[in-house]
Amino acid sequence: MSLTALPVRGVPEVRPGDDLAALLVAAATSEEAPGLEDGDVVVVTSKVVSKAEGRLVRGRARDEVVDEQTEQVVAAWHGPRGRTVIGRTRHGLVLAAAGVDASNVEPGTLVLLPEDPDASARRLRTGIRALTGANVGVVVSDTMGRAWRVGQTDAAIGAAGLVVLEDLRGTSDRHGNRLDVTVRAVGDEIAGLAELVAGKTSGVPAVVVRGLESYVLPVRDDGPGAATLVRPHHEDRFRLGTAEAMAAAVLARRTVRTFSDRPVPRDAVLRAVAAAATAPAPHGTTPWRFVLVETTHAREQLLAAMREQWVADLRGDGLNDEVIARHIRRGDLLWKAPALVVPCLAPGDGADTYADERRSSAERSMFVLSMGAATENLLVNLAADGWGTAWIGSSLFCPDVVRDHLALPRELEPMGMVAIGHPARQPAPRIPPPASGVVLLR
Repeated sequence: MSLTALPVRGVPEVRPGDDLAALLVAAATSEEAPGLEDGDVVVVTSKVVSKAEGRLVRGRARDEVVDEQTEQVVAAWHGPRGRTVIGRTRHGLVLAAAGVDASNVEPGTLVLLPEDPDASARRLRTGIRALTGANVGVVVSDTMGRAWRVGQTDAAIGAAGLVVLEDLRGTSDRHGNRLDVTVRAVGDEIAGLAELVAGKTSGVPAVVVRGLESYVLPVRDDGPGAATLVRPHHEDRFRLGTAEAMAAAVLARRTVRTFSDRPVPRDAVLRAVAAAATAPAPHGTTPWRFVLVETTHAREQLLAAMREQWVADLRGDGLNDEVIARHIRRGDLLWKAPALVVPCLAPGDGADTYADERRSSAERSMFVLSMGAATENLLVNLAADGWGTAWIGSSLFCPDVVRDHLALPRELEPMGMVAIGHPARQPAPRIPPPASGVVLLR
């Protein structure tokens, strides 16, 4: 295969409402221009598309506009040039400033991404064919940085009439090795090639790439567009920057009360337990144990005995059956969760001893606080891994029953129970309360 990339020069300044297809065709078919042929791919910068579509904002603060265009902050920091945001747009694109650009426009003007880049590409393809009769593919390109790589390159954010992904999985290389993961990002490769020809400061808004006929689709097939190049959110293993991921993981920890039937792999729980064990602890000890109640029989025997104890205690308080039933229902989710963990406090020989109650109580509080930190680590790690959890304090009220049914040493103190499973429905995002409600200033 040989390729030719030809710049389209002479396109005038594009303004809102302009017929961009007509402007591109006029420039591409003028004297000494590349012309347009069946099988060509026309690569157009998103900026001229946005200008033609009126995606301009004037007289507003850049940070405010960036925030409006950002559906999710992937990373943000403050540097010598001010605030920098890497944002996911509603298109699913991850771009610096969410694609908001102030270059190559009049001062005080900001350019937004096209509303629907694939739709823009389809309109351009239709317009070019109507004017020239040529069946071309169209790519709308934009500049992106890349994680772990220095510099920027152009990528396809819109496409029409083009194979943008070439799936080579199941084929073999020249040595007979099976390709299991190779999917070529053809749309991005074409955009990068075109950018080498157009440059950033030459005023060339479009490039004709010739020699890719096999990737151009039939006239009536616009293809799925560049949207297929956007990795689905649930498959993105690097959705956030470090600081953002840490904050998001904490906020993702919600109490989930209804679970699907999806099983929880033991490895997922063990990973979370390993994270729990990084909690601060007094005197360099490891004062916690996490009991995984894995068999249905063991769980049902345990919960039935706990329920019996709760009912007896509540009847001893003089409560009637209706009130008792209401109390008992709080623990129903423990029966239905796919996995159950019992955190236990294990101070062992690590606790210091004191002659007075004041210091002895403080010593115990240190270990209890450490248990809480370890349990929170467990919950946050499971939430970051996509699992739902609920901490229920029921075992605190019947520790002997729990120890007896789980054959635990007497020195272990059950500190509630953690129900784990895949949420039957995703909980609403948590909005942190204002710190003023919980902060005392002195």
